[in-house]
Amino acid sequence: MRKTVSILSIVVGIIMAIAGVVTWIVVTSTLSDQNITVSDDANCMAGHHVQDPLSAYCQARVIDKHTREITGGKTYAELAQDDPVRQTAMDSAFLQASLFTSVVAYGVAAMAVVIGLLFALIGVVLIRAPKPASDGAHSAAYST
Repeated sequence: MRKTVSILSIVVGIIMAIAGVVTWIVVTSTLSDQNITVSDDANCMAGHHVQDPLSAYCQARVIDKHTREITGGKTYAELAQDDPVRQTAMDSAFLQASLFTSVVAYGVAAMAVVIGLLFALIGVVLIRAPKPASDGAHSAAYST
């Protein structure tokens, strides 16, 4: 039973780690293909190509800044339905949500890699650990 659990832990860990790496690569490639550059007036990563979680976050923040300048500090929901800048606010909200979703995807990918490596490590430790004593003393210790 222990060997089966060990092997299962290693296999699941390797699959999770690979899935995390593949997810990271796909998100990076997808962001990079959009040819987005962080605005020059951003508080961070100004002028950088959006292709990682930090640059995606910085671009989302600067989009919010620009939108609030255009809308007088109001969000999409706060604008009147006939307000001519409402469409801009809606587009801004969609762009920000997409960029923040990328940031979350990076976090999930990193977490999958770390948890996958931990599962694999636990499996290796279980395989290499000495087998518990099978004499009566071991089982007697747990019977009281």
